[in-house]
Amino acid sequence: MKEEDVRVLVSGASIAGPAVTFWLHHNGFEVTVVEKAASVRNGGYPIDVRGTALEVARRMGILPQLRQADIKTRRLTFLDADGSVAASVHPQHVVGGVDGQDLEVRRGDLTQVLHEAVRDDVEFVFHDSIDVLDEHEDGVRVTFRSGAQREFDLVVGADGLHSRTRELIFGPELQFHRYLGFCFAGFTTPNTLGLSHEGIMWNTPGKAAALYGVRDSDELHGFLNIARPQPPLELLRDPDAQRELVADAFAGEGWEIPNLVKAMREADDLFFDTVSQIHLPAWSRGRVALVGDAAHAPSFLTGQGSSIALVSAYMLADALAAHTDHTEAFAAYEAGTREFVELNQALVGEGDAALFPTTREALEKRNAGLRALTEMPPATGRPEHSALVLPAPRR
Repeated sequence: MKEEDVRVLVSGASIAGPAVTFWLHHNGFEVTVVEKAASVRNGGYPIDVRGTALEVARRMGILPQLRQADIKTRRLTFLDADGSVAASVHPQHVVGGVDGQDLEVRRGDLTQVLHEAVRDDVEFVFHDSIDVLDEHEDGVRVTFRSGAQREFDLVVGADGLHSRTRELIFGPELQFHRYLGFCFAGFTTPNTLGLSHEGIMWNTPGKAAALYGVRDSDELHGFLNIARPQPPLELLRDPDAQRELVADAFAGEGWEIPNLVKAMREADDLFFDTVSQIHLPAWSRGRVALVGDAAHAPSFLTGQGSSIALVSAYMLADALAAHTDHTEAFAAYEAGTREFVELNQALVGEGDAALFPTTREALEKRNAGLRALTEMPPATGRPEHSALVLPAPRR
């Protein structure tokens, strides 16, 4: 089957979805993207693009736009429970990046750049999603939530940590969900502290609050993180219960915590989730493949979610272009990408996140380590970030 004859449905228009769409279109496939939101999401918290993902961005021709969008965080300050400074370091020491090379952009800026790179070349269907996948000998009949039915040769699930596509082909998420011991609430709040190009993190054992000042914005990105032995999965669809859980956990704490809890309660952009990874025995079944967080979420603690999404999108599209049989292509995609993914997932384990110590001893050890660093950026990045060499681009 020739690429131009292959109809591919991509579910998800955040990062992995538009990225795999770009390369599938580049390699001659006919692509449709379905996204449950009404439009591409703007704004969002800062995310990183580093290592091998920078080369993907360069080959896409979007690297100049991302460099222009780089928010250039200059300092990350860690606070004790009373608000006193425990340490202040260059942020690249924490994330293992390379200053002047790796990028930090708002999530919405990356999704917008990716969308603009493909929006005139492929079909986008917003405010709809996959409901049923019926695979047959010649393709996949897709029934959408809207009731529409269409035929495709292949389906790619790029619909995130809680992927509906993955659920349809592999079953319930819980069997692949590796909980790392934390849950968090994210929201925006007025920049009353006057933060600019910097972040602040407050800690007590098992609790953390973070504020990020993106450039000179009059808003801050706020995060409240708590350690819990079991994931509160029953709350994922209950915003009121999420607010109560977080507020109860931070009750009685000092510094700016009461103001942050109040802002969290009043936020109209609250995002709550567990800190988790996805570990699947295979990333495809039949004519359906998964990419990005749907296949192998590393968790935000690794700082590699967006970078892995860009790299795995490139690798999947390349494998499909290299093999006329989709089964062989999916196997090649996984063989060429899994080691890179697992190296980066292993950057953090259950309950051992350096940013969120759960005991007094671990917190004191972390702060002592931070004080040994400087506000100058590190000279090299983590080798895991660049542990995959991309195949040469096709066409």
